[in-house]
Amino acid sequence: MSLKNHVILITGAAGGLGSTAALTLAKLGAQIILLDKNLPKLEIIYDKILADDGVEPIMYPFDLAGATENDYEELAQRINEKYGVLHGLLHSAVEFSSFMPLIQHGTKEWGHTLNVNLNAPFLLTRVLLPVMQKAAHASIVFTSDSAARLTPAYSGAYGVSKVAMEGFAHVLAEELEGAGKIRVNILIPSPIDSPLRKRAYPAEDKSKLPAMTSLAPLYAYLLSDDSLGITGQTIDAHNFKI
Repeated sequence: MSLKNHVILITGAAGGLGSTAALTLAKLGAQIILLDKNLPKLEIIYDKILADDGVEPIMYPFDLAGATENDYEELAQRINEKYGVLHGLLHSAVEFSSFMPLIQHGTKEWGHTLNVNLNAPFLLTRVLLPVMQKAAHASIVFTSDSAARLTPAYSGAYGVSKVAMEGFAHVLAEELEGAGKIRVNILIPSPIDSPLRKRAYPAEDKSKLPAMTSLAPLYAYLLSDDSLGITGQTIDAHNFKI
């Protein structure tokens, strides 16, 4: 499996799952655009990719929640000017504070969560679609959550945003399916030993959970030509066999 000459943008690239995907795809030859608001952590991932003999990535510090529509447009323009094409877009950025009753949700916190988890994927996808349509084939992957997507009690803005994001992904997949160029899928990592899982379930025994690196084959599959023809699917890492 090779991703040579593939340009792939990863949001939340400084996070646990985002950095796992970045390391995996860069080692397969992809030119990775690392997008995150945390520059020091981006630099760490940048160094790790180089140390692992991956293709030198591009760091793009970007605050998904605070960015304006012009900032998104400028990002798309820069990618178009530098590469002329985009082959992959992995939505891995996530905002989660804690589980709480809806009555305790503050307006600011609610808006911030929806901005990162729902509005940012919409804006970023919309501005990048013209650049992705220049590729012979391209892949968009949204990251959801095995528990929050079922909207249990106390999942709050996080759960609502994941349900809405999945709806957006399905609408997008159907709209793009006819052209046969851009596939859109949802990845459910399932319970995994990630930083987000540690915040959400601090008392859980994480030694019984799969490591984040267990997702590497799925990232490679979904963002390479091996997944051509697969679109509109919700893929659970726990059950999916490549």
